[in-house]
Amino acid sequence: MKNLDIKSVAKEAIKIEAEAVLQIQNRINQDFEDAVNAIFNCDGRLIVSGMGKSGLISQKIASTMASTGTPAQFVHPGEAIHGDLGMITEKDIALIISNSGETMELIHILPALRDKGIKVIGLIGRKNSTLALQSNFYLDTSVEKEACTLDLAPTASTTATLAMGDALAVSLLELRGFNKSDFAKLHPGGMLGKRLLLTLDQIVHKKDRIPFVYTNTKVKDALLIISEKGFGMTAVLNINNEMVGIITDGDIRRALEKKGNKIFDQTADYLMSKNPKWVTSDTLAISALELMEKHSITSLFVFSNPKLKKPDGVIHIHDILKTGIQ
Repeated sequence: MKNLDIKSVAKEAIKIEAEAVLQIQNRINQDFEDAVNAIFNCDGRLIVSGMGKSGLISQKIASTMASTGTPAQFVHPGEAIHGDLGMITEKDIALIISNSGETMELIHILPALRDKGIKVIGLIGRKNSTLALQSNFYLDTSVEKEACTLDLAPTASTTATLAMGDALAVSLLELRGFNKSDFAKLHPGGMLGKRLLLTLDQIVHKKDRIPFVYTNTKVKDALLIISEKGFGMTAVLNINNEMVGIITDGDIRRALEKKGNKIFDQTADYLMSKNPKWVTSDTLAISALELMEKHSITSLFVFSNPKLKKPDGVIHIHDILKTGIQ
C-alpha cells in the first residue's frame, strides 16, 4: 500500500464537489423558471427517470418532490421501454437525468413521451448531447471534473444534479405555499410528523388522574395526593373550584428542611406557589416539552378551554418523551 494523505484526498474531493454546486448556481436561468412553472401547472405527476447513478439520484429527487407537495414517481427507463411506459399519462411531465446526455434507454423513451404530448425537462451534463437537444427545458448540470481521482466515477456530477433537483423542489414548495402543516400531513408516521402534528390532547391524562387539593387541605394530605397521582405536584383550588396555585414535592421538601414536621399541619394555601405554568390541550407536544425544559419543571396542567378555571388535564414530561419526538 502506497503512502497516502487520506485527509488531504478527502478535503480535495469535498472541495471539488462544493465548487461544482456553486457553478450550477449561475445556471439558474429562464429554462429553470419555465421548468418550475411547467411542473407547477401540470395536472398529473412529475415522472423522474435515469439510469445507473443518475437513476439513484432520480429516485431521491422524486422522493423529495413527493414529500414537499409535488406528486412525483420514479420510472426506470429500462423497464419503461418494456411496458412501464403505461404508467405515464398525457397529463404528466417528465424529468430525465443523464450526465452524458446519450443514455440509450432514455433516448428510446423520448418518442413515446412526444407521442403523449409530454414536456421533457432535462438535467443533462452535456449541452449539445442528444437528450439536451431534445428536452423542452434544458438544465445544465455539467461539471469541470469529478471528485473521483480517476475523473471517472460520477461524484461531483451526481452532487450537482442532486442540488439542481433540490433547487427545483424548493422552488415548487415555495410556489405552492407548502408549509410545515402540509409537510407533517405527508409524514404522519415519522419523527417529523410527530413533532409537527402531535398535540397534548392526544396524550394528556384526564379525570381522576388529575391531582388537586383545596386551599384548606392539610399539607400532609396534599403530599398523599402528590404521591398517589405520581406527577410530582398537585393543583390547589379555591372554594369555587378555580386553580389558584400549585404545590410540588420540591416545595414540601424545602419547607421540611426549613421548618421541620410542623409544616404538615399547615394548609395548602400557606405553601402553594401562585400563577403556575399551564397550557391548552391543542398545544404541540414539542412546544410543551420546550416550556418544561425552559422552566425546569416536569409536569404541566392542561386546559381544553382557556376560560375554564379548573384544569381538565395534566401531562408529565415522560409522557412526551415516550412519544419519541426528541
